[in-house]
Amino acid sequence: MGHMTSLSGFEYYHASLDKHGIQQQLKEHNIPIKILFKKYLSVIRPYLNPRVTSHPASNINHHPTLRPVNSTNTQIRSGLPALIPPHHKKLFSKIQEINHKNEMKIATLQFSPKLGDTAGNIKRADELLKNGGRSTTLGKANRIEELKPDILVLSEMALTGYNFPNLEAVKPYLEEAGMGPCGIWAKETAKKFGCKVCVGYPEVERSGEGGGKEMYYNSLLVVDEKGEILANYRKTFLYYTDETWAAEGDAGRGFRHISFPRQGQQQQQEVATSFGICMDINPYRFEAPWTAWEFANRILDTRSQLVLLSMAWLTHSDREELQALHTKPELGTFNYWVQRLMPLFRRHMEHSSGLGGEDEGEKRMIVVFANRVGEEEGHGEDKEPVRYAGTSAVLGFSQRAGSGSGAGSEDGDGIDVKILCWDIMGATEEGVCFANTGEDPEMVFSLAKDNP
Repeated sequence: MGHMTSLSGFEYYHASLDKHGIQQQLKEHNIPIKILFKKYLSVIRPYLNPRVTSHPASNINHHPTLRPVNSTNTQIRSGLPALIPPHHKKLFSKIQEINHKNEMKIATLQFSPKLGDTAGNIKRADELLKNGGRSTTLGKANRIEELKPDILVLSEMALTGYNFPNLEAVKPYLEEAGMGPCGIWAKETAKKFGCKVCVGYPEVERSGEGGGKEMYYNSLLVVDEKGEILANYRKTFLYYTDETWAAEGDAGRGFRHISFPRQGQQQQQEVATSFGICMDINPYRFEAPWTAWEFANRILDTRSQLVLLSMAWLTHSDREELQALHTKPELGTFNYWVQRLMPLFRRHMEHSSGLGGEDEGEKRMIVVFANRVGEEEGHGEDKEPVRYAGTSAVLGFSQRAGSGSGAGSEDGDGIDVKILCWDIMGATEEGVCFANTGEDPEMVFSLAKDNP
């Protein structure tokens, strides 16, 4: 069965049996990240989740009070197995209450928008949200109406396409914040599903007498459940494609506190939230030092609990390589994203509370990578198509005191960091990526240690 080991009070199954071949991909591409565990069964889960009906007999002795929970020897009352001693029921009810209060439900929509076909892209997005569109990498059926997310995040310029060659080409698709097809779709979708919506779009800002002065930005619009604008972030670090038409945004727009409902309560929780768009996680213009870590340091300095990254991330893989992966993530891309957040392994997180699932002594930062798939026409001399890497994911960077996984940094001494993964999409698949941060992650990653 593989080696069993304990993490955060739960039992996990070693990833050598990972059915999606992720561990093998990591090995083949010499990627310095390893899967530590794939969730098999928590010894406490029969208490917390009555839908789990059995667990291996080998787990019973791990905790002397546990016995197999199944339909023949257990009745469920008030959501708790009858075998729990009466003096423990109050404790487990409290654990359930805490997790449900702090949980956040996050969804991303990964699909292949066609350049310049806004109406067609909106139609496709609506179809995928309605039907789920995938048999997911981690085995979930994801329809937005059933998932009831708190927030839905789309990719960079999700409804217009991304790879416009110049200002003249993108001009017909520019819109003022919340006033064009992209903004209207975001507002209507937010009201329809009762969640916040983030969508990337090409923005025009008009000012001066008669609106005669125009500025153009690659932007991310964020609206609340009522369709009201919460934020309008503008990409700060521009990729060379953006530089042909867009101006740099202000990083100060990339942070704000956003109110989210607490499960089962009328009161709201204020969540420190940072925004980024694709190139923002890279060194400025690829000229700044690799170790400047501008974006990663910004999200730590602002004590962010939630980080939303809207992306149109390219890949060097050819069409055949991507099709071969299909529902498997492109782990070279995944590895790069994680490496660009290296300060999260080296600096202590300082925010006061998390978004569900933490235990004592742990801090988590939730990071959402909302990417796209497909390809678009290129504009170089050879006009080679540009292809997108997919691999959208919802991750939690978990810190606790320990032996340290600071990748050799003195700052990282004494910090044990794990990467929690609730869901990750394939390199070409379309559909909804979903996480409930109050539940156990599906996979747990760590940086691989260098051999001495």
